[in-house]
Amino acid sequence: MTDVTPTSLSASLTAPAPALAAPGSRAVLTIDVNDPARFLNRDIEWLEFNARVLDIAADARTPLLERLRFLSIYSANLDEFFMKRVGVLKRQIEAGVSGPVPEALTPVQQLDGIRARVATLAHRQAIILRDRVMPALVPYGIRILRWDNLGEAQRTEAEAWFRRSVFPILTPLAVDPGHRFPFISNMSVSLGVMLRRPGESEQLFARVKVPEIPSRLYRFEDTNDFITVQDIVEHNLDDLFPGMEILKVLAFRVTRNAEVERDSEDTEDLLEATQHLLKERRFARVVRLEIAAGANPRILKFLMEELQVDADDVYETEGLVDYGSLNEIADTDLADLHWPRMAALPPAGLDDDHADIFAAIRTGDILLHHPYESFERSVEKFIEDAAADPKVVCIKQSLYRTSGDSPFIASLIRAAESGKQVAVLVELRARFDEARNILWARKLEDAGVHVAYGVVGYKTHTKTALVVREEQGTLRSYAHIGTGNYNSRTARMYEDVGLLTADPEITDDLVNLFNYMTGRSRQREYRQLLVAPVAMKKRFLELIDREAQIAASGGTGRIIAKMNQLEDRGVMDALYRASEAGVQIDLIVRGFCCLRPAMPGLSQNIQIRSVVGRFLEHSRIFWFGAGKPDPLDGDFYIGSADWMYRNLQTRVEAATPVRSRDARGTLWDILQICLDDRRSSWQMQPDGTYRQIDCAPLAPEDPSAVGVHARLSAYYLDRAALQAQARRGE
Repeated sequence: MTDVTPTSLSASLTAPAPALAAPGSRAVLTIDVNDPARFLNRDIEWLEFNARVLDIAADARTPLLERLRFLSIYSANLDEFFMKRVGVLKRQIEAGVSGPVPEALTPVQQLDGIRARVATLAHRQAIILRDRVMPALVPYGIRILRWDNLGEAQRTEAEAWFRRSVFPILTPLAVDPGHRFPFISNMSVSLGVMLRRPGESEQLFARVKVPEIPSRLYRFEDTNDFITVQDIVEHNLDDLFPGMEILKVLAFRVTRNAEVERDSEDTEDLLEATQHLLKERRFARVVRLEIAAGANPRILKFLMEELQVDADDVYETEGLVDYGSLNEIADTDLADLHWPRMAALPPAGLDDDHADIFAAIRTGDILLHHPYESFERSVEKFIEDAAADPKVVCIKQSLYRTSGDSPFIASLIRAAESGKQVAVLVELRARFDEARNILWARKLEDAGVHVAYGVVGYKTHTKTALVVREEQGTLRSYAHIGTGNYNSRTARMYEDVGLLTADPEITDDLVNLFNYMTGRSRQREYRQLLVAPVAMKKRFLELIDREAQIAASGGTGRIIAKMNQLEDRGVMDALYRASEAGVQIDLIVRGFCCLRPAMPGLSQNIQIRSVVGRFLEHSRIFWFGAGKPDPLDGDFYIGSADWMYRNLQTRVEAATPVRSRDARGTLWDILQICLDDRRSSWQMQPDGTYRQIDCAPLAPEDPSAVGVHARLSAYYLDRAALQAQARRGE
């Protein structure tokens, strides 16, 4: 891939940094094992992850419309970063925190570095859109036009649409002694307008909110030509302010702090507290003001005063103020400009829609891998069939995030209405999904479902479901334990694994876990499940230390772990110790990683890569070799938790061992495909930068060069073909 220049945000900061060799070479050890600099800063590393998302948009091998989508994803990710992290740093500064927190950077240094890096990436985003993607789309008839470039017929069409579909919902809000500065909602695009009455010198300010309904873009009839609604509104302001002289216009967008959570230990009613939180978040402080390039200084100064932001909180955008609108263009139906269509395959044993899913699970554990294998014909079917099965007496499920038209909600309601005992743990505090989860919780309660609103003091992040069935005069339990949410929409876009099992030891553990989540039992021991905050971290540390002991005794210590983020300092120190004991450690960490790899004397046996591509890498898979020559004899776990402090200490999480040899074989193949990839992988350097692994020397058809997702798609197609042959007796 061209035009990918690894950069280190840390290098721009004034804090002492470890002495490192040139990027991409072996590091020179200057970090003591007790030095805070042995950990990288999570916020800075998070931005480096988002830079990799931007790299995909820059990559000419990415289909053109998908490049637009990744430009939009980059912006959405950055919005979330500002909402979740920048407000925290600002509070630390206001509280007088001046020392390192905790990775050798002060809050001020972190904010300075964030501003510098965001500005660099914003410029790159604009160049990718303006100079690379949009020119390449022109031969396909796809253009983003500006008002000044419209022909007469197009202007007439846009003006007619404006008066018909936009003008009636616009509300110009003047600011004067009789009209206070209006509330500016989070993530909305507005126009700041300076105007005056003819013949008068006094300048007046007004705000116009640009609507997102019916769309953020207008598509000209019978074409793939687009123009932003913002642009149309801006050039038709005379209709809103008749008789006034419009002097200057500035498009702007605000981001508000979302980190306004309260300590749930002190609340008497979690539902009421969550509703109050949503209200607080709506009016939270502004942490970022985005403005169009060439801002009028007078309008900008006025906005800064009214929004109470500093100059350092102002970010100038190039090209578009709202890159999220690009998703509407990315949805254009031109198959050649998208990823190849991929149909999710039915998992082995579930290829018959009319098959008894419980009989299939009794035959043996079923490992699921989405989106390559159908979520609808496995996880959805598990709950749907349970709701309809007269032998099922009880269904329990945890819901963290689910889709707006969730089939799970419908199935659970049907089950309750048919007389089954149904208990659902709805996590009200799932960030940015609180309102939806409140709605679902009330709907479930109205249907007679027993609803718990989470565990006080902890977020419930487990991805678990339990079905209890009456069979031959006794009760038998079935379970689903996964790495992803019960969300039909994201299951098509996120890479996740899950396990359907009737293993009594696992299902008995899950019964106890649900009792903990809904009834506040004090269960401390689980036979098979790793449960946080009870003992998950303790067990992971034991497994890491076991590999270190094996290596120190002359055996082969080996760890492979795949996750979203790595930040827990206890786990990282254990990995450092294991590395120095001789354990070979491969970490596949999609997002931010605070551990420094490949440093002699600290982490020389640790390699870290990030896989970023078509689907969001979301699965958590952990393998510990146990000194066995056959990797399938090692310990495999999948679950909901990353190796982060919040997951291990402040959330309810569950990971299950995978005991089926066939399922272990599949997990091993997944890990090896990720480690072998040279198309969608980035290698982490000791200084926290990433270099995309070069696949130029490989032939295009080489399995390592096609990318993780293309290779996994082929893997499951080949397996389905072999299974079909076996059924035919060939």
